[in-house]
Amino acid sequence: MSRVASVVCAVSLALYGASCFILPASTPRGAPQQGAGAVAQQPSAAATQESAGSWSPLAIGAALGLLAAVATTRPALAADLENGEAVFQGNCTACHAGGNNSIVAEKKLKKDALVTYGKYDVSAIITQVTNGNGSMPAFGDKLGPDDIEDVANYVYNKADKW
Repeated sequence: MSRVASVVCAVSLALYGASCFILPASTPRGAPQQGAGAVAQQPSAAATQESAGSWSPLAIGAALGLLAAVATTRPALAADLENGEAVFQGNCTACHAGGNNSIVAEKKLKKDALVTYGKYDVSAIITQVTNGNGSMPAFGDKLGPDDIEDVANYVYNKADKW
């Protein structure tokens, strides 16, 4: 779902939910009164006018606050590149600073090397990080699946920039 569609959906749901608290609660004209021995009465015109204008400022503020919180949050992306960079800096730079490889020099993280070794694909990078291969240790037990996906997307996106 696109960001715009997500925001529109969230705003619609927020306004619909808030309407339960904001809209005035009055019995429709001609509706029978609830309770034992209640006699159906028509509300006076003054009572109808007064109840129609009884909007709760607190509820309106809560609805607007919820709307602002939903509309201004950062969207959850499939890959969080900022987190991927942080994971890379914390776990990978010892061997792969600047996209290089300090252990096996020809197996860099640069695009041409990744293409040569069949690793220029996010799923291939995820497999490499999770299981390790050759001199590279496995990080599947050390990092969570989301962190592995984020660092794989980070490496993929940086491969042609290093």
